[in-house]
Amino acid sequence: QVLLVESGGGLVQPGGSLRLSCAASGSLFRIFPMAWYRQAPGKQRELVADISSGGSGTNVADSMKGRFTISRDNGKNTVYLQMNSLKPEDTAVYYCNAVISGKTYWGQGTQVTVSS
Repeated sequence: QVLLVESGGGLVQPGGSLRLSCAASGSLFRIFPMAWYRQAPGKQRELVADISSGGSGTNVADSMKGRFTISRDNGKNTVYLQMNSLKPEDTAVYYCNAVISGKTYWGQGTQVTVSS
């Protein structure tokens, strides 16, 4: 069983920044890839970024490239999402995700609202 707990969401003005964190339970964190997804009201959940187990391989969705960065600290069992130059269309619930041995785990989500 893996427990994922997100934090760091909130209200930010357009052009601002936030850093989301996802803390994972268990000693296996360092051997599996992680991802961030988001879901805006009335829309499907979409992939934001993913990162390899060691952290050297990352992918960011095209609409967020250059603004969002995913990273991880395996010593702290934590994955991060640094979000810069935020836009109103980035408003969504952001979820941490892991797939381990064919089973998908989700955090509870953290709300990000970009508004003036």
